[in-house]
Amino acid sequence: YKNGLVHVKNPHLDSMDEDVLYHFNLGTKTHNLPVMFGDIKFVCVGGSSNRMKAFAQLMHKELGLEGDGKDLKDICAGTDRYSMYKAGPVLSISHGMGVPSISIMLHELIKLLHHAECRDVTIIRIGTSGGIDPGTVVITDIAVDSFFKAQFEQVILDNIVVRSTELDKDLVEELLNCSKEIHDFPTLIGHTMCTYDFYEGQGRLDGALCSFSNEKKLEYLKRAYDAGVRNIEMESTVFAAICGLCGLKGRISCHRPFPFHVCSCISSHFLISSTYGFGQLWDLYNVKTKNVFQTSFIKKYINTNLVAS
Repeated sequence: YKNGLVHVKNPHLDSMDEDVLYHFNLGTKTHNLPVMFGDIKFVCVGGSSNRMKAFAQLMHKELGLEGDGKDLKDICAGTDRYSMYKAGPVLSISHGMGVPSISIMLHELIKLLHHAECRDVTIIRIGTSGGIDPGTVVITDIAVDSFFKAQFEQVILDNIVVRSTELDKDLVEELLNCSKEIHDFPTLIGHTMCTYDFYEGQGRLDGALCSFSNEKKLEYLKRAYDAGVRNIEMESTVFAAICGLCGLKGRISCHRPFPFHVCSCISSHFLISSTYGFGQLWDLYNVKTKNVFQTSFIKKYINTNLVAS
């Protein structure tokens, strides 16, 4: 992207006196965005507000910034839609669940980075996902839809617009190299399938509606695996499409604690299956995913690139 700047593809913005980033409670007239955010180099996004606050606090400590990080303020405190925390050149933002929620956040985030005149920004989505083998970290090379196609379809007015979902290949390899020093989790590169639903859309049998058999589900998941899919979530296609169009280096890294081939029932953050007991999976997710993967894995990549720059 030109001079490393984040650019938007909307000619109408130039004619606006003010751009209000409504869901962030920020605006070009009410806030000095270049002063507030001009030093941002890395943006990490994830579904949970609490998780992204914890990640920002850990990055604050890792970067040796003043204070203990516990008093980091939610920049989006004026709205209850998203949470945003800043730790030096790292911005940590929650995006909620599903394509519509992350899409709104990405539109306003990219405009924010554009107005702040940020340069050479890398954005990484971190979080959990469903997968074939529990406990694996998946670095996404391509986001695919439910038909295993590398595309994101969006209805704009009355037209279906199809956009590419390929991600930055160099960044994939950089993140994989960073993971090699962390032995607690196996890490692999694979396709991530994005669905529009947590229950039927992902082949779960425990929703309020279910229109298929267990055998049909397993047959579909086998075809997905044969097509290169290694995990399933609900945000990857729109993330890849929007980041690519706006010239951002984007990457998705997901921990997959939920083994779809064993069971599809999740209750109160615990997997109900014969593979893990209730407490075991929560310990795996809470201790290892947050403290090992999200800190060691991602912070190593950030630190390496900050030193290089």
